[in-house]
Amino acid sequence: MAEEKTEEEKMMEAWAAESGSGEEGADNQSDSSAERMPQTGGSAKVLSQNEIDSLLGFGDVDTGQETSGVMALINSALVNYERLPMLEIVFDRLVRMLSTNLRNFTSDNVDVSIDHITSVRFGDYLNSIPLPAMLCVFRAEEWDNSGLMTIDSSLIYSIVDVLLGGRKGTAQMRIEGRPYTTIERNLVGRLAKVILADMSSAFDPLSPVTFKFDRLETNPRFATIARPANAAVLVKLRIDMEERGGRIEILIPYATLEPIRELLLQMFMGEKFGRDSIWEAHLSNELLLTDIKINAVLDSITVSLKDVMNWKPGSKLVLNVKADDTVSLCSGNVPLFKGKMGSLSDRVAVRVEDVLIKHNSIGQQ
Repeated sequence: MAEEKTEEEKMMEAWAAESGSGEEGADNQSDSSAERMPQTGGSAKVLSQNEIDSLLGFGDVDTGQETSGVMALINSALVNYERLPMLEIVFDRLVRMLSTNLRNFTSDNVDVSIDHITSVRFGDYLNSIPLPAMLCVFRAEEWDNSGLMTIDSSLIYSIVDVLLGGRKGTAQMRIEGRPYTTIERNLVGRLAKVILADMSSAFDPLSPVTFKFDRLETNPRFATIARPANAAVLVKLRIDMEERGGRIEILIPYATLEPIRELLLQMFMGEKFGRDSIWEAHLSNELLLTDIKINAVLDSITVSLKDVMNWKPGSKLVLNVKADDTVSLCSGNVPLFKGKMGSLSDRVAVRVEDVLIKHNSIGQQ
């Protein structure tokens, strides 16, 4: 046992010696590399503020050049949504109709114009609404979705002043920080219904839809109709009544417009995508001249294979039909007609009495 302990002690001493020599070599190597490395701490280059701004993408904001750096990464999250040419035509039609109907509604000279049509995220728009304002939530019944219309405070006070007989040239008395009264809400609700009726008429040539007034809200949180990240079309309208007026903003989520998306992508009314009417007419005419094989089926029965193998010339097969029963005319496995069997000029004939397949089902098959 003593000899074994002595051998183990010798092995431990040898390992300790090897590890000690390795650490000393590493220390010597690090010391030599430190001696060879030049002292560059005092001469390190420091970036200037202009270089930092250029790196981060904050410089030359107004030059019209494309941003780079961190700002380019941030802006890459913004999605460029597709342009809907027919939607611009619809809102141009809305402006013309509103100019006439608002004159009748207010008995005053009204000028309606479009500021611009843009694509925004719903959450960003809610955070940018200047308060106080009234938010009208409306519903597109045929599309089974909602939209939002914002009426700013200037237009609210102008409409109330006009409808209640305020004199022209007098400045509106604005009492900020107070809730809107019932009279103001009712008058703005009537204005919203006029605008929604005209908007329904503006969409009629493209796709019949009814925009129905749902409710009025003053808190944007209660007017949430979509998720914050959802995309929407924002239309800003300017309404001027001589020395009074304000803005109306109509927000329609892309999900609401999805049922008529293909119609809104048209460059002009009635545009067809990927269809050739001349070729369709030629194909339909040629199909009508096509010959097909039609079989008259008296009856169908199920027979075992054993019985079929026992058939011989002269075997009789009994069918469950009478002389006056109808016969089915089929093309392949598709039944087309039903009729009565008879004879014509020494030939067996079938007089068609019922059509089993309709034109719309032909197109589906």
